Amino acid sequence: MDRAAHRPGLLMRVALFLFCGFCGLALSGCAAALNAVTPSGDYRLVSDLAYAPGERRVLDLYLPRHVTATAPVVVFIHGGSWDSGSKDIYPFVGQSLASAGIVVAIPNYRLYPQTRFPGFVEDAAKAVAHVERLVADSREGIPKGRHPLFLMGHSAGAEIAGLLATDGRYLAAAGSSIRRLSGFVGLSGPYDFLPLTEERYKRIFPKAVRQASQPVNFVSGDEPPALLITGDADTTVDPKNTRSLAARLKAAGVAVTAKIYPGIGHVGTISSFSTVLPLGDRRIRDEVIGFVGRQAR
Repeated sequence: MDRAAHRPGLLMRVALFLFCGFCGLALSGCAAALNAVTPSGDYRLVSDLAYAPGERRVLDLYLPRHVTATAPVVVFIHGGSWDSGSKDIYPFVGQSLASAGIVVAIPNYRLYPQTRFPGFVEDAAKAVAHVERLVADSREGIPKGRHPLFLMGHSAGAEIAGLLATDGRYLAAAGSSIRRLSGFVGLSGPYDFLPLTEERYKRIFPKAVRQASQPVNFVSGDEPPALLITGDADTTVDPKNTRSLAARLKAAGVAVTAKIYPGIGHVGTISSFSTVLPLGDRRIRDEVIGFVGRQAR
């Protein structure tokens, strides 16, 4: 008998790897494949915790099987061009970080046309403040202790997280503060993307507040340490966004590491978090986990 017949898990992984490749790594389709083989034994999931009134204002919490009193907490903001996307696409990210001992919160937020800028940023700020309260109150199995807080986002989610980490008004209005952040991780993020050329983005970002949507415009030196990652093959968000924010942070005296991975496209930075399929570049996941670990000390 063929030895491969005894390895159905391996065959599934190969099939899904080929499927994602032939689909051109479209995130929604590829994420479904990634999540299909995501090990569920590495974490405990608490779903649909409301952080504010409204159907979209809920979050999922991914807890390591053994949460320590010093486990860092990462709030991951999903992407989707500000008009699509869902926390339900990203269990593979929650699992990936939870398996490294990190508590992960992945919120939904209102999307266009239900809201326009800055509505989705305000939602994300409320989610962060709610996670802080969960941790402070030792709810959902999180033990009392010191739990450093990090923001992380991919694509549009990196713009949102980037604003929370640079423009202190959002977290302050939600009852939190930039000074409580231990770090910011941005993956393939648009941080300096004006002028707008596409009509849908002009609708999402009204002209009167458009300048306020750019994280580069708010760098003051009060920001937490930052890790900015993108790929030189990204044709969705120009890598110059990463270079621009990194330069502003560095000039302001903020500790920042910027990495541009050769051959990695827009989806490659986030698909690198799969622990079961060889997608993207595994060094990206290692880089993020290492950054969180160092800044959490």
